[in-house]
Amino acid sequence: MDEAREKILKGAGGIPDREARRLSGGAVLALLGAALVLAVFGSFMLGRYPVSLGQLLGIIFHKLSFLNIEQTWTDTQAIAVLNVRLPRILLAVLVGACLSAAGAAYQGVFQNPMAAPDILGASAGAGFGAALAIFLGLGSVGVTAAAFGMSLVTVALVFFVSRRAKGERVMGLILAGIMISSLFQAGTSFIKLTADPTNKLPAITYWLMGSLVGADNEELRFVLWPMLLGLLPLLLLRWRLNVLTLGDSEARSLGVDAARLRPAVILCATLLTASSVSVSGMIGWVGLVIPHMMRRLTGSDYRYLMPASMLGGGGFLLLVDNLSRSLTSTEIPIGILTAFIGAPFFLLLITRRGEYNGRS
Repeated sequence: MDEAREKILKGAGGIPDREARRLSGGAVLALLGAALVLAVFGSFMLGRYPVSLGQLLGIIFHKLSFLNIEQTWTDTQAIAVLNVRLPRILLAVLVGACLSAAGAAYQGVFQNPMAAPDILGASAGAGFGAALAIFLGLGSVGVTAAAFGMSLVTVALVFFVSRRAKGERVMGLILAGIMISSLFQAGTSFIKLTADPTNKLPAITYWLMGSLVGADNEELRFVLWPMLLGLLPLLLLRWRLNVLTLGDSEARSLGVDAARLRPAVILCATLLTASSVSVSGMIGWVGLVIPHMMRRLTGSDYRYLMPASMLGGGGFLLLVDNLSRSLTSTEIPIGILTAFIGAPFFLLLITRRGEYNGRS
């Protein structure tokens, strides 16, 4: 019992903790929160219509309608802030937080540092649903709904197949996810092959590359509740994730029913992945790289790692989205930039001496 508790404090699951930390977990969370707030305010000022900090604060407080503020901004600036930048910034933060939290949860559940939000096929299912909706000529709401629904259906199918597979249940889940993902990826490829090359094929291809272009309040309202339903339980259960990383037998000795906790965590992570991909398209590397980056700051204790991953993921994707709409005159899909940034960083991470050992 004492040994198990010691593992929890040091971090477990085959993902090594840092031997020494310069800052406590609380200090790291405070710094990440402050950095995210600054990034959000800075993002409002970027764009075709420049908005100063004073104008931004005036637009926000004027909208709240409890202060009599002299208008120093134009109606165009107000529309750009409230109807264009606000939903996009909020979606960027939420999608980044959800993908990073889902990645951290999967890494703990499967005791594998290479686990990512698409490990159970949620992203592949969402891609198939979105491609089918675009092929059928559905609107943006239809595409979002189809991507979200097919993502959940895919994971449900993975669970159904894994329960009939022989051997270890966790390994059965992973293998079923790989196989089902391949099937839905093949279906997406077939839709692209038969789609109209003049308009539908480019739309499908662009959606699959990931982007927040066209983000609006309607999409934000659609995914807000599924995201909250996934994020809040993970925050409340984050200390139990520490126990779950020890294995079923040691978790049972500490009074945690891993057989019930694991599906609950997977369900929350699936909701986060499905809702994120349904509005942003296929954005990779966030759920893999950010939890590793945060683990270097907070250690493997999920009491700090989970909220740090949410804050870090939200800030990271917001910065990448700002780059995507500012680097060139034509907006670059976010999925391309996250791959350019995430892949080299992860290569550096895994090639550092002593970074991984044991089961990782």
